[in-house]
Amino acid sequence: MKTLSQINPYQSTIRKTVYCSGIGLHSGNRINMTLRPASANSGIRFVRNDLGYSSPVPAFMNRVIDTTMATTISEGNASVATTEHLLAAINGLSIDNIIIEVDGPEVPILDGSSAPFVGLLLQAGIRQQKSYRRLVKITREISFRDGDRHISIYPYDGFKVTAEINFKHETIKRQVYSVALSPQKFVAEISKARTFGFLEDVEKLQKNGLALGASLENAVGMDENGVLNKEGLRYDNEFVRHKIVDIIGDMTLLGCPVLGHIVAYKSGHSQHLKLMETIAATPDAWEFVELKKDGQLSVLNKFVSRTRAAGNRFLPILSPVASKRPLSIQ
Repeated sequence: MKTLSQINPYQSTIRKTVYCSGIGLHSGNRINMTLRPASANSGIRFVRNDLGYSSPVPAFMNRVIDTTMATTISEGNASVATTEHLLAAINGLSIDNIIIEVDGPEVPILDGSSAPFVGLLLQAGIRQQKSYRRLVKITREISFRDGDRHISIYPYDGFKVTAEINFKHETIKRQVYSVALSPQKFVAEISKARTFGFLEDVEKLQKNGLALGASLENAVGMDENGVLNKEGLRYDNEFVRHKIVDIIGDMTLLGCPVLGHIVAYKSGHSQHLKLMETIAATPDAWEFVELKKDGQLSVLNKFVSRTRAAGNRFLPILSPVASKRPLSIQ
């Protein structure tokens, strides 16, 4: 089990600005993206630089406006879709502060996994900052159920994800995977797993103006006979590993790292958001902590009002992320 002493106690950002370009999964348009270093305690923020002046969009759960097929966040007139694979790479590499500029309505899909984003972030380099990391430490089980779908988080001295999926398709069937996350394990075991879709579903979506950028270059395509991609699968259980990519990416919107073990069954973006909202709405089941360099935890005060909306309950203690302070680029 990953111990607290193995978690970097300091916040981090990237060392230099890097760029990439790729197709948007849903718009089908080419999107240019720039990743910039950011100051400590400023969090993860998206900027739509194609809109002229627009407010930065904090990567925070109360900015989520849509969980249909992808996670979309918004601030004012600016929205950014398909955020989860990039956020998974940022979270998986333990990066706390970064500015993400895009010139379109979504993050480019690239190859449908987190691996290209990992490569881009490693190209930029990771720089440790002087401020300690703040984390949410789960102290008792928190669960959310939605029909036969359910997702829970349990106390754990680290970050662990166990996911289970169950499809009638013969190539997928029931798959379960569990991983105690570290940057090394994220890169080796999780980051390369691609999103997947069924040919008949994609055709229907495209007729309705969605998934216009979807192709076998950025997803695992399936029909009734199996995998359509000539290269096949990257892992025998690539499907459930990609589910873990989505969980890690969406959980980034909690606003800070979490110490806990997530167990998910047939979950999707909507259930991931509901779990975060349930965490925020259950303040007696977690502690807000600061991790010191000796691996010890310092419990911080929780300025939480039980009468506020669940999506806002972390705002008083995550004020740098939640506020509209000007961007600070380093």
